[in-house]
Amino acid sequence: MAHMVRRYFDLSDDMTIPGRWVLGTPTDAQGREVDDPWMFYRGQQLPDLGRLKLPMDVPGRALDFSQAAFAAPVVHARVASVLTELAPEEVQTLPVEIEGHPEPFFILVATQLIQCIDEKATEELQKWTPEDGRPEKVGKYRDIWGMRINAAQVGDAKVFRAWGWPIVLIVREEIRDALERMGATGTKFEEV
Repeated sequence: MAHMVRRYFDLSDDMTIPGRWVLGTPTDAQGREVDDPWMFYRGQQLPDLGRLKLPMDVPGRALDFSQAAFAAPVVHARVASVLTELAPEEVQTLPVEIEGHPEPFFILVATQLIQCIDEKATEELQKWTPEDGRPEKVGKYRDIWGMRINAAQVGDAKVFRAWGWPIVLIVREEIRDALERMGATGTKFEEV
């Protein structure tokens, strides 16, 4: 019995789009930067953060998918609805107001962190060593190029973060296909 190999992609922000916007660090309704801007890519469900706002660091063309400061993915309502339909248990969408853009946007949180990096197949990776003087990081990934994952460790997940390198947002092929079909702007996919 032939088993269909599932393909996965690193979904990132296409920075080459001319005249595009660049978004800053999310703030609360009072305009204060959120306490922990890294929380958006830890791969866990977040509590209700109240009304969030996003400043625009560089005004320009709004994109359906982009990453604000600290790699927080920001999606237009159209993208949010496709993702919540295809992977309801794996994504959380937090409404966010973007200055000068009345349309609905959301910060997208992938709520799963999966240990799946295939160290042997990955082109190059560096780990923190005792010599780096950061004892809390020893053994963790310091840098990764050409990351590959072991699909067998992923299970049925369609949207997730990779344990040890959570800055990368990984989506399964049918998510990529759905975003491409709808013509979502700002997306860049690299197979992992």
